[in-house]
Amino acid sequence: MPLQKQWHDLNRKTIGRVPDRPGVYELGDADGAVTQIGTGILRDELKTALAYGDGDRVRWTATQTRAQAQELAGEHRERLE
Repeated sequence: MPLQKQWHDLNRKTIGRVPDRPGVYELGDADGAVTQIGTGILRDELKTALAYGDGDRVRWTATQTRAQAQELAGEHRERLE
C-alpha cells in the first residue's frame, strides 16, 4: 500500500516545506511510480535525494521516532518486492 499522500515535485521549494524530523518517504518517477522508499530525518534525506537525482517526485509521512519510520517503511517496501 502506498503512502496515502499527494505527490510533490522533488525540488528545493518542496524540501523547504518538509519537516525536520524522522519519517518515511517515497520517491517516484515523473509518472508517479514508486522507485524508492526510505527513512530518516526527512529534510536531510530529501536534500540528498535531490542532489543525486534519485527521483522526480516525493511524498512523505512524519513520525515521532526513527523506529516508527522504519516499521512503516517495512510495510510499504513489501509491495515493491
